[in-house]
Amino acid sequence: MSNKVEICGVDTSLLPKLRSDEVDELLKRVKAGEPGAREELIVGNLRLVLSVLQRYWSHKGISDDLFQIGCLGLMKAIDNFDITLNVRFSTYAVPMIIGEIRRYLRDTNSLRVARSIRDTAYRALKAREELERELDDDVPVEKISEKLNLPIKEVACALDAISAPVSLYEPVYNSNGDKILLMDQIRDEKNDDEKWTENAALSSAIESLCDREREILYLRYYEGRTQVEVSKDIGISQAQVSRLEKNALSHIRYLM
Repeated sequence: MSNKVEICGVDTSLLPKLRSDEVDELLKRVKAGEPGAREELIVGNLRLVLSVLQRYWSHKGISDDLFQIGCLGLMKAIDNFDITLNVRFSTYAVPMIIGEIRRYLRDTNSLRVARSIRDTAYRALKAREELERELDDDVPVEKISEKLNLPIKEVACALDAISAPVSLYEPVYNSNGDKILLMDQIRDEKNDDEKWTENAALSSAIESLCDREREILYLRYYEGRTQVEVSKDIGISQAQVSRLEKNALSHIRYLM
């Protein structure tokens, strides 16, 4: 007997499930402009939206709204996905779906926040989007505060104030019945043997990089510099920084 759950009038037990090769083929048909391919791809990935929705299942009474918002994120992922990249569609789509839901929850947050704080937060969000387009990279809060000419603490607190609270016991992702809880991602395991072994392997992998690659990783992940800032510091283009960074990370993953 199937576990029937209805969302927006949809019986989730009857939703189709696409194989990865079927998703790839549909994506090619969508990009080619084939009529009906986009709708077929959306329907075939509604289960992916539902798996992400489990993270927000504790928000009673708004699951239909979240489902619709998650579908918007799915559609954005379909429209913006680059089929030339060697990346699984689900890997790209999940953050898009989560981001759309987080924006919805942020904008409909039931907690009362002072108008001045909300105004600061939305100014900061707008500034962050502008800087991300300009720099083509993640933007730290320091850059946002500098652009708005506001203290870093004020900007950080304003952004936190409009963020939706998340339970430590909520699933971050659910695949094939295996749930990953938020608590699992932040649990302190710094003293166990496995962590020590991982750190030793990481140190060895970093040591095997060339000087330029080590310098880029140090500036990017220890000092928190953007790729644009790193390119100016070491005198090469941002494209070269991006390529060297990706090569270094791929090398580390291979050795780990």
